[in-house]
Amino acid sequence: MTDPAPPAIDPRYAESWKLLERAERVIPLGSQTFSKSRTNYPEGAAPLFLERGEGCRVWDVDGNEYVDMVGGLLPVVLGYCDPDVDEAIRRQLSRGITFSLATRLEVELAERLVEIIPCAEKVRFGKNGTDATSAAVRLSRAFTGRERIAIGGYHGWQDWYIGATVRNKGVPEAVAALTHRFAFNDLAALERTLDAHPGEFAAVILEPLNAVVPDADYLAGMRDLAHRHGALLVFDEIITGFRAALGGAQSLYGVVPDLACFGKSMANGMPISTIVGRAEVMNEMENVFVSGTFGGETLSLAAAIATIDKMRTHHVIDALEAKGAYLNAKVRAAVADAGLEGIVSLNGVPAWTLVGLADAPGARKEAIKTLFIKEMLREGVLMTGSHNISYAHDEADLDTVAAAWRTVLGRIREALDAGDLEARLPCPAIQPVFSVRATA
Repeated sequence: MTDPAPPAIDPRYAESWKLLERAERVIPLGSQTFSKSRTNYPEGAAPLFLERGEGCRVWDVDGNEYVDMVGGLLPVVLGYCDPDVDEAIRRQLSRGITFSLATRLEVELAERLVEIIPCAEKVRFGKNGTDATSAAVRLSRAFTGRERIAIGGYHGWQDWYIGATVRNKGVPEAVAALTHRFAFNDLAALERTLDAHPGEFAAVILEPLNAVVPDADYLAGMRDLAHRHGALLVFDEIITGFRAALGGAQSLYGVVPDLACFGKSMANGMPISTIVGRAEVMNEMENVFVSGTFGGETLSLAAAIATIDKMRTHHVIDALEAKGAYLNAKVRAAVADAGLEGIVSLNGVPAWTLVGLADAPGARKEAIKTLFIKEMLREGVLMTGSHNISYAHDEADLDTVAAAWRTVLGRIREALDAGDLEARLPCPAIQPVFSVRATA
């Protein structure tokens, strides 16, 4: 069997793909994150390495400039090189980064989180979302003396979660068997899951808001159902925290979980996450081993304090909502004008809007997405499947994105009408790593 032909490389991205060849000699996939790797972009027709960012714009290694709608996969909530956050980092850098004992910053940040997050009575820090959700699962198991977990979203890469997905290679079957998926916005589905193993569930963990907005009584009903079965309710607010609302979806919807996990937008790009919750449960942390050398790393703590303080004083959440609503209105008008309402949809909330795509006659949704990403890049917008709004996006930036949408939707409409959309792709259609969020 002969090896597949190498992809044709668009000259605009020549340096990116040259660097990829070098990177893959020493890094699997050439990236630390699946969602930032070549698997998420049109082969040969997209940048793969960025050089710098400022505000809401980024520049790739070939010198191409983009309005960035990815935001580092959502952490960059204020914008690249935010002066207030960067100054806090520089100030702490002159004092030290990782110390031999705890620091005052840990207390100061924990106190802020207790102030703004409804369920937070005590706090522990990690470095990424998986740290926080995995700590919540271990803590729930220790507190309840049970082992099964019910899941309702995307919760990271550890065995307890990823074993329940198609990306479960390397996960022991015995571990995977303890995790059970349920459908969002369907209390009956959750009840059937819990009833199937009575008295065995330690926790129900879900993203309380994603592409689908929860029904009016869903989250409260879920809390009551979990507690009736003796399980803890855990909100995975890694994305929704500091974006949908400063205190997360729990403050937006008035439903307080037992534990919650935050990260992403917490420190404007610096690596930090947290698990928070009611004291009775969190006190079990004194017996459960969740411990990391860099949990108290001070640059991230200082960045988180500066980010939260700026978000409070500058009413950043309100700004994200307004900016997202402004862009979404323009995009929905463009979708309607292109006659693509049944194929392209916007879902979720304005600060984090997910793009839904459906199959069209003669074109799979994966092919449509591939053409969409390719053409948005051509128009100077770095985007995959969502509007990840930052405080740095101004009206001119959003108008640029909306104009790109209108142009690209016209090209998609033209290709669908001609019946040759898939034939127009310069590469194979992008295939998702796995799907965990419905978009209807």
